[in-house]
Amino acid sequence: MPSRLDREERRRQVSEAAWRVLVRDGLEALSVRNVAAEAGLPQSSLRYTFPTVATVRERAVALVVERLTERVDAVDPERGDWGRAVLLELLPLDDERRTEMEVYLALGTAAMTDPSLRDAHRAAQSGVRDVCVRALGALAGRAARDVEVRQVHALVDGLALHLVRQDPGADVAWAVEVLDAHLAQLAG
Repeated sequence: MPSRLDREERRRQVSEAAWRVLVRDGLEALSVRNVAAEAGLPQSSLRYTFPTVATVRERAVALVVERLTERVDAVDPERGDWGRAVLLELLPLDDERRTEMEVYLALGTAAMTDPSLRDAHRAAQSGVRDVCVRALGALAGRAARDVEVRQVHALVDGLALHLVRQDPGADVAWAVEVLDAHLAQLAG
């Protein structure tokens, strides 16, 4: 069991190193060599787990989904505002989530021309949609209609894009207000 944990921890560390390279230096710099250097590992040891840049990219997207899932699962289901709270987890309202969103956007854009990323990107989109379905169901006390899910998913995606494009450290409260206004319209 410890070797499995070590392997998973190494995969996470390498994925986090890939995020740092991607956010700092751009998609073009995302190579096995650069990620190995960022992680402080010999390139040869990295190639065993991540033999190609495609595998590094796929794992970087998967880590975004894992982190989102961990945050959503950590929200107390007994909270009266659980649906709103999990939707807020989809927004880059702090540095950690901003980094995740930058990685997600860069690799999502790359997925348009890189077939090796398409499945990972679809899985990420499906995960976000699932959070929207669950959140709206909790907020409305009923199954959410497809159009409501699509609206909230599009709103969250759009807000996330705007938040990432604004200056780091800029006020993010406006995005929460927009989400709250939309949720109030759905409730009313």
